[in-house]
Amino acid sequence: QVQLVESGGGLVQAGGSLRLSCAASGRILSINAMGWYRQAPGKRRELVAQIVSGGRTDIADSVKGRFAISRDNAKNTVFLQMNSLKPEDTAVYYCYAEVVRTTGLRIPRDYWGQGTQVTVSS
Repeated sequence: QVQLVESGGGLVQAGGSLRLSCAASGRILSINAMGWYRQAPGKRRELVAQIVSGGRTDIADSVKGRFAISRDNAKNTVFLQMNSLKPEDTAVYYCYAEVVRTTGLRIPRDYWGQGTQVTVSS
């Protein structure tokens, strides 16, 4: 199996910063993409940022210029640096990874972390 463990959420004042981390472990042959989604109360889960093999990144317009995603391939870890946080960034942030396992049919599938709460006070 594959596990994703997130850390770094918390409570911060508007204008502050947080850094989220997500480490993948288990029977991993390769990771095609890693990234972050978020879900605020009463809203749909939305993509925040992702980084794919080769280093291409996709950043949501709502966070562009404030958030940055990076990845440590050797450690199967993805980071989300969040600066200039706003109250509307308050949500549960979920890490995901598109993983090819060492066992089975070698078909990529998505795995998700348990989520970490980010709360931005005004």
